[in-house]
Amino acid sequence: MLAAPGTNRVTYFLALETSCDETAAAVFTDELQVLSSVVASQTDLHARFGGVVPEIASRAHLRSLLPVVDDALARAHIGLKDIGCVAVHNTPGLVGALLVGVSAAKALAFGLGVPLIAVNHVASHIFACRLAAGRDIFPCVGLVVSGGHTALFRCDTALSMELLGGTRDDAAGEAFDKVAAILGLGFPGGPAVEREAAAGNPKAHDFPRSFIHDGRLEFSFSGLKTAVMYACHGQDVKRATPPGPGQKRADLAASFQSAVVDVLAMKCKQALRKTGLARLAVGGGVSANKPLRAALEAMCKKEGADLFIPPLSLCTDNAAMAALAVEKWKQGAFAPDDLDAEPNWL
Repeated sequence: MLAAPGTNRVTYFLALETSCDETAAAVFTDELQVLSSVVASQTDLHARFGGVVPEIASRAHLRSLLPVVDDALARAHIGLKDIGCVAVHNTPGLVGALLVGVSAAKALAFGLGVPLIAVNHVASHIFACRLAAGRDIFPCVGLVVSGGHTALFRCDTALSMELLGGTRDDAAGEAFDKVAAILGLGFPGGPAVEREAAAGNPKAHDFPRSFIHDGRLEFSFSGLKTAVMYACHGQDVKRATPPGPGQKRADLAASFQSAVVDVLAMKCKQALRKTGLARLAVGGGVSANKPLRAALEAMCKKEGADLFIPPLSLCTDNAAMAALAVEKWKQGAFAPDDLDAEPNWL
């Protein structure tokens, strides 16, 4: 049953994540202690297609969700009867995938007679920094950089996010996936490009860095992707085949990665200066990129700002970051019985 905020009784939360291609469940307490976090990856299912196929993702969630929940409860050494609140990422994401998690969460909350809390997946990526830090990080500038989103926010509190600017076309993670496909590196593109880039020269190609000297806090990676394609194949792209292993491919990967990192670091610097804030919290799958982490560390050191980036396990999609639900629970902000999946948010 639910323990009221301020009492000595611990409340256990069960959280679900099915927004894209990771089926995840986690158990945490109202004191933000994560007792378990289980993620079932679908990478192998989507690799042959070079990207996430929504219908395949939804069906895989149906197969994996209950086993993942059972595993999360077992690792936390509690049973369903001990759960005092159920949380679920209901926005944004693939609508079919979200519906699996939302439907399961509603059924669990109803069956257990406990409250249901709807959590924003993007906001959770910022809150992952709070989890990792073990202390309050707000107010801060938040950067969410993933396969579906690249956006900057002013975050005055964990539940207050003002959009400062986002991408006008591809998200950074999407660009990594598309460039990986151009180079024949496979899926997922982020880790593949980073590995290939390690042997390349980041200055071999002078790729565009859109808006880097523009004061607007906006991003655009579509032109960069196109530039890589022409540098790789020339003008005859219809008959192009991916380059084989070698220095050319490594240089292309390194130069592309360098362009993305430069833009992200510059826009974060501009956001810090425009808001006057001295904290930067970065979340999302692309935040696992080592050159990006190094560039942001160097930038924040020069700007005199504190940088918060979660460990790799909290960068990619997971349910532990839905511990943001604790903040809503403290306010009694429970979801209605007719909670629905909302694929679009930004």
